[in-house]
Amino acid sequence: MRALVQRVDHAKVSVGGQVSGEIGCGLCVFLGVFPDDGDKDIEWLVEKIVNLRIFDDENGKMNVSLLDKNGSLLIVSQFTLCGDCRRGRRPSWVRAAEPSFAKVMYDKFVKAAGERHVHTETGVFQAVMKVDICNDGPVTLMIDSRE
Repeated sequence: MRALVQRVDHAKVSVGGQVSGEIGCGLCVFLGVFPDDGDKDIEWLVEKIVNLRIFDDENGKMNVSLLDKNGSLLIVSQFTLCGDCRRGRRPSWVRAAEPSFAKVMYDKFVKAAGERHVHTETGVFQAVMKVDICNDGPVTLMIDSRE
């Protein structure tokens, strides 16, 4: 499971002109699912994300987690994070999980984040989405449960 995490002042996702999820200060998480991901990947990744100390403390040092800050999560499914660009000029998507499995894993990830008492908003799985992000910092991290 792979997540691209961005610290944001605010973010929202829209489908067909309708906002499906919107947060203030927090993290925007783009989530890619691989076919062999499991519940352990979800638990590890959610724990890592909500406890990352990437928000500034009173001294301007990144020392505060999303939980400490009482921030929000915007979770957006993004199979393209599983793309392979090593050969040719057109990415290969064969490493991405099939949509039915990926949807189950995505829903479990969202539920696990909510169980940590984090306000969580989402995009719409498999929809064409417009994501509006005000990246704070900018702070952007790639986290892979396999590494």
